[in-house]
Amino acid sequence: MFKQTLFLCLAVFLIQCQKNKPIEKSARWSEEKAWEWHQTNGWMAGTNFNPSTSINQLEFFQEETFDMETIDRELGWSAELGMKLHRVYIHNLLWDQDSLGFLSRLESYLETSNKYNIKTMIVLLDDVWNPEPKLGKQPDPIPFVHNSGWVQAPGAAILGDSLRHKELKNYIKGVVRHFAKDDRIIAWDLYNEPDNVANQPGLKEFEIKDKAIYTFSLLKKVVGWVREVNPSQPVTMGLWKGSDWGEMDKLRPLERFMVKNSDVISFHSYDGPEATLEKIEALKIYNRPIICSEYLARTNGSTFESILPILKENEVHAINWGFVSGKTNTIFPWSSWTEKMDSIPKIWHHDIYRTDKTPFSENEISFLKATLK
Repeated sequence: MFKQTLFLCLAVFLIQCQKNKPIEKSARWSEEKAWEWHQTNGWMAGTNFNPSTSINQLEFFQEETFDMETIDRELGWSAELGMKLHRVYIHNLLWDQDSLGFLSRLESYLETSNKYNIKTMIVLLDDVWNPEPKLGKQPDPIPFVHNSGWVQAPGAAILGDSLRHKELKNYIKGVVRHFAKDDRIIAWDLYNEPDNVANQPGLKEFEIKDKAIYTFSLLKKVVGWVREVNPSQPVTMGLWKGSDWGEMDKLRPLERFMVKNSDVISFHSYDGPEATLEKIEALKIYNRPIICSEYLARTNGSTFESILPILKENEVHAINWGFVSGKTNTIFPWSSWTEKMDSIPKIWHHDIYRTDKTPFSENEISFLKATLK
């Protein structure tokens, strides 16, 4: 009896030790592994993809509004241009609402995208636009206003309370684990534009104070959770704020962390060719593959003709903002939030096609086909 009791106590002790054993996290990829990923996939270009019938990430993937017919059609148009890479935003509320259903719909998207030989870069979190995301029916677009319905993930309620950050753990680890070995996914973009503070009328009132502090705290947790899963795809966090990106000691702690924990480097640039090239040259110092995960703002001088050749020549993977003009209203400029507009601008800010497939510019389409194929 004594031996049996001793054995049981020892077994319980060993089990408890195993439970308390720290989870081994994977390390940041080596430069060699990152360049192997780059060479295996070759130069890739594509778009930030959101179907024209969706105003935001939630409308894209909620069951009631998941529009596979439009998704399939518009993916086909993308493939016709020669696009090989899409960046797609998802949201923690989709997981909370119905994790199995959400994963099934994401599977459907990836299956269809794969049919057209298009890889996907998943964006898990986002600090941009509306700080109060809500499930259910999404608002109708505000006429002539740029991206009036886009929502942050997780939003101010969770982001601004560090004790609630752990609520995101199952979402982050659940999604990444489900697709950790899936070659349809090319990379994980952990957090879009960290510390982007909404200052638009109707939104800024709901932003949290000292946002950078909370975002940095959450981002460190997210990186830890993803490294515990150890996906086969690289992780990245896109630089977008500030300058002097090539000088580590001049970066804020947030941006320094982003660079040091990215397997491949990514950045946003809505600047003209000279400034975009300066950013590329600065980032080359880190000796890792580079992705420009947002560009194209025609009235800023960021056009396909001026930017895409620079990205291709430098083997920087290229992902422009916007594809088919729809509910996001991103043909309108950012200034439409504060400057009243009543008609479609002569020069579109983002996007390529109308919903009937007529393009903003036939010359642009010819250029894209020649450059991407």
